[in-house]
Amino acid sequence: MTDTTPRPQPSELRQDGDRIALSLQQEFLRAMDHGDGNGPFGPYYHIVGGWRLHGPLDLRILRGALNDVVARHEGLRTAIVLDETGVYQRVRPPAAPELVVRDLPADGDRERIAEQFACDIEAGPFGTDEYPSMRMVLGRFDRQDAVLVMVAHHTMVDGWSAQVVMRDLAEHYAARAQRRRPVLPPARQPREYTAWQRAEAERPATAAARAFWRTSLHGARMLTIPTDRPRPAEGDFRTGWHRFLLGEEFGRATATVAARTRSSSFMVLLAAYLMHLRDRTGQTDLVLPTFTPGRSPGWTEDVVGSFYNFLPLRVDVEGCADLLAVVARVRSACLAAYVHEIPFVQLSEEAPELMSPLSEPDGAASVFQVVQSPFMMTDWQAGDLRFTAMRRRLLSASVGSQLPDGLLWSLEPRPGGLILGKIGYTTNLFDEESVVRMAEEFRVVLRDTVVTLADTLVDPVS
Repeated sequence: MTDTTPRPQPSELRQDGDRIALSLQQEFLRAMDHGDGNGPFGPYYHIVGGWRLHGPLDLRILRGALNDVVARHEGLRTAIVLDETGVYQRVRPPAAPELVVRDLPADGDRERIAEQFACDIEAGPFGTDEYPSMRMVLGRFDRQDAVLVMVAHHTMVDGWSAQVVMRDLAEHYAARAQRRRPVLPPARQPREYTAWQRAEAERPATAAARAFWRTSLHGARMLTIPTDRPRPAEGDFRTGWHRFLLGEEFGRATATVAARTRSSSFMVLLAAYLMHLRDRTGQTDLVLPTFTPGRSPGWTEDVVGSFYNFLPLRVDVEGCADLLAVVARVRSACLAAYVHEIPFVQLSEEAPELMSPLSEPDGAASVFQVVQSPFMMTDWQAGDLRFTAMRRRLLSASVGSQLPDGLLWSLEPRPGGLILGKIGYTTNLFDEESVVRMAEEFRVVLRDTVVTLADTLVDPVS
């Protein structure tokens, strides 16, 4: 399908001498930042992805391909500037990104070593002052087997963007190796999105979306999860990550229920989680946030930037006797929210009291997401070199990429039925033991609801 979205003209993209306004998503992050190094603009709020490289690797070609990718994508070389005149973005000239090369032990479980390698890199800092806004670390087992880990600041790069970067890196690598031009879609830039977003704010569709949220969130308050200790007024904190695996029966059951209810896996898994929260808190009017890719309009799918939206979902589960009833209400709430999705900065202006419970010292938000993007491919071929995404990461870590606050549940259904799970938790509020217990409790809830229901929906073998 041809993209008919009007493309901003160069005069529209230049803002006050190349002072580019923040996107509304970045404004949301700015509102959450307290300037103490712990928030979204601190050195640990980064995105980390790992890929296995199989085949003969030419370091010279890899460095050249990295330079090509940085030159192609302004988002990898854009700085967020805070000075006496305000906060804005500025695009910097292309520059070679850092490529650190390390040797890894050839003996032992290479998958586990590669995963620990990624965890170690994730535990380190990467600030907003890094230039370019991306670093690559290469660990080599031998000449045919390596691990490539990307780290970038999350205010400029999101998880979807990491896949765009690796797709383009593989193609530039192949093009250099084969002495040809790379075959890629035309590059569009985050500043184009910012211009589009500001124009969109004045259109009737945005006014209608604001009205929807004003009505649907009237009287709503964000659900909070009791913390293990009160939130301190100040101090340094980190984010731990508990990773776990749900067996094939969970993924197959989720897919079965989703198909029979015309829902997504996210809707089914969220319904089970809401039933768990209802039983745990006694509340029935539940408002739980999720993250969406925020990739609208469609041309943003090839842009490297930070687009994700914080989207609150309000589901009233009062009177729901079983999972099917909750799934129906979740589905209805999700479809309405997706149609009216706008950045949270705009949405929150229509529901100013929504976040008020998060100011209490003994509660925190729990964000729930399911990774289902069709773009999250696992392999790219670059001549004789194959890039394979390290999606099956199961090692927990006491320190990793930072959350601004609270809990982040992330589930990823995989082919064959396995579901990869991870829970990020701020260590000043939650103990690891509590998070491990949450994951086990959710496993029981899924077995008692989703798996049990799926067994009744499967046609008996004749």
